[in-house]
Amino acid sequence: MKPFITAFAVISTIFTMPSEAQTNGTLTPELLSTLRGGYEMSTTDLVRHNAITNNEINKLALNRKIIAGEDGQFSHKIKTKGITNQKSSGRCWMFAGFNVMRPKVIHEQGLDRFEFSTSYLQFWDKMEKSNLYLEDVIELRDADRLDREWLLINEWMVGDGGWWNYLVGLVAKYGVVPTSVMPETHSSENTRTMNLVLDRLLRAKANGILEAAKTGASVADLRQLKNKGLAEVYRFLVINLGEPPTEFEYRYKSKAEDDDKKDDKIEGVLPPVEEKLTEWKSFTPQSFYRDFVGIDLADFVCLYNDPSQEMGGHFRFHRARNIAGAKDMHFANIAIDEMKKTAVKSVLANEPMWFAVNMGFDQSSEHGLMQVDLFDYETLFGLELDLTKAERSRFGSGASNHAMVLMGVDLKDGEPRKWLVENSWGDAKGQKGKWTLYDEWFTEHVYTIIVNKKHVKKETLAIFDKEAGVLPAWYPGAQGIEGVR
Repeated sequence: MKPFITAFAVISTIFTMPSEAQTNGTLTPELLSTLRGGYEMSTTDLVRHNAITNNEINKLALNRKIIAGEDGQFSHKIKTKGITNQKSSGRCWMFAGFNVMRPKVIHEQGLDRFEFSTSYLQFWDKMEKSNLYLEDVIELRDADRLDREWLLINEWMVGDGGWWNYLVGLVAKYGVVPTSVMPETHSSENTRTMNLVLDRLLRAKANGILEAAKTGASVADLRQLKNKGLAEVYRFLVINLGEPPTEFEYRYKSKAEDDDKKDDKIEGVLPPVEEKLTEWKSFTPQSFYRDFVGIDLADFVCLYNDPSQEMGGHFRFHRARNIAGAKDMHFANIAIDEMKKTAVKSVLANEPMWFAVNMGFDQSSEHGLMQVDLFDYETLFGLELDLTKAERSRFGSGASNHAMVLMGVDLKDGEPRKWLVENSWGDAKGQKGKWTLYDEWFTEHVYTIIVNKKHVKKETLAIFDKEAGVLPAWYPGAQGIEGVR
């Protein structure tokens, strides 16, 4: 127990006496007087006051022991090149998905660097979410205006957030293209205003659908109105993001040798690297995915760790999808130790993993570290702040809000000490775009991994054969990952 905790026992005696505030719960003058009279600034609090009012809190709370203990080494790292940057957008789930695929393309094609066009898939994500929103409006056209699901679909609409299943559905339907074919735009990288205008456009179209429904219009008639609205959405997105190609030509430089190898050094000089420029070749987005990536995304499953729910249970988040008619995001809820063992298998097989975390706790983009008590607010302020993972879920603060990729692990006696993380915040943050995630932090703040089922125990895969329990759309984390920065 930390020494400051004993102070709370002394202070708590002030509030043992009966009072008006204890009977009706209001913040009365009597209670305010008690609070004021029960506190006198100590020398320690005066030092805290002076320090905190003149400095950034996280600078003062930073745990230097953790900073000093990080050596930057990992027993196994998956090789990749380049760091992506989602800029001022919430597309982390999409960037993380592409970052799972990039190492394979770079290695097999002999590329120095490669990026998928996120704006291409972003375009279709916005189109699908627009269609889904208007479909939800048709479905809930008779709902009370204060109905909770009605309020949620009007809150989510076409935001940037998403889950792994969003990516899977988009890639299956629309394929992928290189970033040179459909590059980023100001709106793709800075989505706030684009989303704001699109929200207003969709609400106007939704209102027209509801007005028509009042007059007795059929569902077929309402869908005709929806389709007219979607034509305006398409035009708006083209103006902001460009028109997505249905076919394109592509060529690239492929290296005959790996210039990262240093075995062939002669007198400290690397031999020249031969580069071959390929011929132009025509692709569709679907054929490009098939030829360049070729990963069967249906082979991947979602493993979750939510201690507030039944371990070994199969669950789905109601309405957690971006495509009308698609399946909701669903998962097997497993113990954190099993999740770690599965993650180690994938990393050692050189297969990067999409994973989702709560980045609101103990992580530093300046130092590229994630560790429990990285910021020791308890000692700095003299407070008790501990909650378990299950308790955080109960209060709505236990949910994923950012997706990244696991790219390495540091094992000691076969057990993970820390993990290497590739983020999508550019190479100016973290350790040149990467983070060190300590195993204690994994336990507390990692919620989801997406892993090839060949690395998953048969008993765990059998969980997916159970009927999924439905968690409501307002369950913490259900609405998708917004990609906090």
